[in-house]
Amino acid sequence: MDVANTCPPWDEGLLDTGDGHRIRFEQSGNPQGIPALSLHGGPGSGAGARLRTFFDPAHYRIVLFDQRGCGGSKPLGHTEHNTLAHLVADIETLRRHLGIARWLVCGGSWGACLALSYASAHRDTCLALLLRSVFLGTREEIDWFFHGARRVRPAAWEAFAAPAPADRRSDLLAYYTEAVNDPDPTSALAAAHRWHCWESALGQPDAAPPDLPAAGSPEAATLIARYRVQAHYLRHGCFIADGGVLADAGRLAGLPVALVHGRADQVCRPDAARQVQAALPGSRLYEVRDAGHDPFAPGMFAALYEAAAHFYAHGDFRG
Repeated sequence: MDVANTCPPWDEGLLDTGDGHRIRFEQSGNPQGIPALSLHGGPGSGAGARLRTFFDPAHYRIVLFDQRGCGGSKPLGHTEHNTLAHLVADIETLRRHLGIARWLVCGGSWGACLALSYASAHRDTCLALLLRSVFLGTREEIDWFFHGARRVRPAAWEAFAAPAPADRRSDLLAYYTEAVNDPDPTSALAAAHRWHCWESALGQPDAAPPDLPAAGSPEAATLIARYRVQAHYLRHGCFIADGGVLADAGRLAGLPVALVHGRADQVCRPDAARQVQAALPGSRLYEVRDAGHDPFAPGMFAALYEAAAHFYAHGDFRG
């Protein structure tokens, strides 16, 4: 069943942050249900409708929003006043705007990093954390994506690295930061599409490469913005303070936390989820055999949906 098509939003809007951004948000599911915020990854990917589907719409009040600079938020691709601290503040502003006292916070990949950061700052507003394909924003994880992962997808990496001059290949993040910000939209689109293809080759190796959007189309603008925002964050170490996102893990003691991670994930490797589990002794880790980064692959989706259903029934992830 495609739940995204059976529970359209009953509330949508743009929330002014007061510093030049307006963030798109939506609510779907049961207005009287357990509030659940589903955070998208990237950074820069935008909140697609499928992020609703981890939650039974009869039981949950499902909230999505597009983080600054991406999706339906305005201005598209804008990186000024766009840091981790801004996003954490936006989540809290949105919670207050919607009149929600406490909510379950779900996030995947970069969204898991954001969820942990938000919960550490606002522990009392969280009912639980449901994290998938965990990314912690470390230099090691970023280096793996741009360089180390060539070992597992050598041909795809060569296609990704090919446009970079030989003396730029040692820092592909720097090269691609410039490339996706090229003032020529055709060049910027080509760079964003190559980045997207590399990410897809790692995350969904059996899928066909993503199509190249038509130049000048809304899809092209969205893709360029996605990787401009992502480059902005990655070049700045995701704006994470010294000590990392787990530095304040002690604040989360007693909070129900579930981690769902594919054992074959080559975008965000399972070690990150294991680090979170070690830092949060009461958390529960579901390692999904033969699953990668795709949250909608059958094993990953089933584990996420079942974890959310268990929380609705029992108020925790034990059992």
